[in-house]
Amino acid sequence: MCGLLALVTDPSAEVPPTIVEAVFGATALMRHRGPDEPGTWTDTTEGADAAASARVVLGFNRLSIIDIAHSHQPLRWGPPETPDRYVLVFNGEIYNYLELREALRAEHGAVFATDGDGEAILAAYHHWGSAALERLRGMFAFALWDSVEQELFCARDPFGIKPLYLATGPGGTVLGSEKKCLLDVADRLGIDLSIDDRAVQHYTVLQYVPEPETLHRGIRRLESGSYARIRPGEPPRVTRYFTPRFDAVPFGSGSAADGQRRYDEITAVLEDSVAKHMRADVTVGAFLSGGIDSTAIAALAMRHNPRLITFTTGFEREGFSEVDVAVASAEAIGARHVTKVVSQAEFVEALPEIVWYLDEPVADPALVPLYFIAREARKHVKVVLSGEGADELFGGYTIYREPLSLKPFDYLPRGLRRSVGRMAGPLPEGMRGKSLLHRGSLTLEERYYGNARSFSDAQLQAVLPRFRPDWVHTDVTTPVYAQSAGWDPVARMQHIDLFTWLRGDILVKADKMTMANSLELRVPFLDPEVFAVASRLPYDQKITRATTKYALRRALEPIVPAHVLNRPKLGFPVPIRHWLRAGELLDWAYAMVAASTAGELVDLAAVRAMLDEHRSGATDHSRRLWTVLIFMLWYAIFVDGSVTPQISKPDYPVQL
Repeated sequence: MCGLLALVTDPSAEVPPTIVEAVFGATALMRHRGPDEPGTWTDTTEGADAAASARVVLGFNRLSIIDIAHSHQPLRWGPPETPDRYVLVFNGEIYNYLELREALRAEHGAVFATDGDGEAILAAYHHWGSAALERLRGMFAFALWDSVEQELFCARDPFGIKPLYLATGPGGTVLGSEKKCLLDVADRLGIDLSIDDRAVQHYTVLQYVPEPETLHRGIRRLESGSYARIRPGEPPRVTRYFTPRFDAVPFGSGSAADGQRRYDEITAVLEDSVAKHMRADVTVGAFLSGGIDSTAIAALAMRHNPRLITFTTGFEREGFSEVDVAVASAEAIGARHVTKVVSQAEFVEALPEIVWYLDEPVADPALVPLYFIAREARKHVKVVLSGEGADELFGGYTIYREPLSLKPFDYLPRGLRRSVGRMAGPLPEGMRGKSLLHRGSLTLEERYYGNARSFSDAQLQAVLPRFRPDWVHTDVTTPVYAQSAGWDPVARMQHIDLFTWLRGDILVKADKMTMANSLELRVPFLDPEVFAVASRLPYDQKITRATTKYALRRALEPIVPAHVLNRPKLGFPVPIRHWLRAGELLDWAYAMVAASTAGELVDLAAVRAMLDEHRSGATDHSRRLWTVLIFMLWYAIFVDGSVTPQISKPDYPVQL
């Protein structure tokens, strides 16, 4: 895992000669992503001063995982006639690189100088063009300079596991693994760094900033499953190469044998994915939350490394720890286990550093324990496997069962459904049935936009001085829903989550919190071959009235210990509700509101009133408060500079 930064200047613009040094300096801001080895490269006009005439600048920080002694980046490769045609900076892993290299040798006579996966990308692009992306099994964000075409080609993996920020100004285009690096050079390129009010509102509703937005107007993200071509003096041209589809295939005759065949198919593809995700020249461990997904990954990984170490985290509060279950799971599969218990004081102290690593605010408190367990894991291993993506692919969220409970409303005429919704209005808040009547009156497109919502419109308007009623969740979801017309409702919800919650929250915290600790996280469920199998499951093999992920649970019966198989999902829960009523976190929250200069964007008096109500126990505002407080901390770090995080630099071994 690594960090990359790339710049393509506009040859007609007056770009300061110091821009090259600025890019190299900005690369150091993400040294945590690759502490093993830095690398730089510039493309200059022959005979001219390098600093003044550079058209392309590449910076890189390497976390060496595969082919440690070689595969240095920026990596140069080309065919015999132009041996240095391409230069690559690449963040991620290509798990089928051995198969790709063999195919390229057999079909095209490709010659490789290293044993790594980077050259597989370069040779694949040379021989197959952008179609090579569809043959890559892995997580990746890369930038590839073609010196013949004078073009930078950059791409992200299908699900958005690895990030890539992009900004274009009068001086050129810069892109990188971390937004803070772009901020460091933006002024030299004339990039607009004003705050995007609409993105702020989207964040407050969704608890993350949806792609491709960021909170700075001039900086955007290359979306998951997309690539861009960038030529000097031209804006990026973006193309989507992967559009996920859930095309259900019924279970044939419905016989037990036919059903078992489909379950065996799930088992086989997961075994293959984990086997490929175990490819590394360093030690691989696994996160173990106590749920079915992470336990399945760890159990399968044990087949390749019987000395596997698993890791979990929790809190010293009943109901907010899966440590005991994780320990039992580790014992059942025979893994050595490491636990990290996080105190409230540690939690509060780490917040500024964590938000600095995030680049954009994400109001998911589970990312804090993830940061701590990643730090603990890095003392033992350099790579961990984790279970992210299983819920989105196999139907694991409880909310996916909502269409079953709302099905009676489908038989009502549209006008009558609306009338039922109006009946819910006068009912007292919290009254049983009020929410059911309201949600039953709405279409799926109106009521579902991902796995998070905490503010009502009235609450949102009270907190955001610049609130606009025309900035709504459908800005984000309408084009996604348009792609799933005619699918079953669970498939449509899964599809929405792939474009919202998964890539906006789950994968952001997974990448940022592990990379903060120079730890590579791999997600075997988010593999194209696994998705291909999961996408064919019919509605009733994902959700029943009794359970979620039905087919996955059946497939994992021979692999996962019985005490985990049908256990409710918990994850890494955080006692935010309790901590915002007493203790260090409440004190921190009041101090944050008192010191904040974000009053133009957040009504500080309204936030203080919410804190008072929550502390008294009158109302549970914990999710809403956490969303706003994390934004205020982000503002203090990245906008007004009133908070300067103390970035810890643990003395991790360079190679394990």
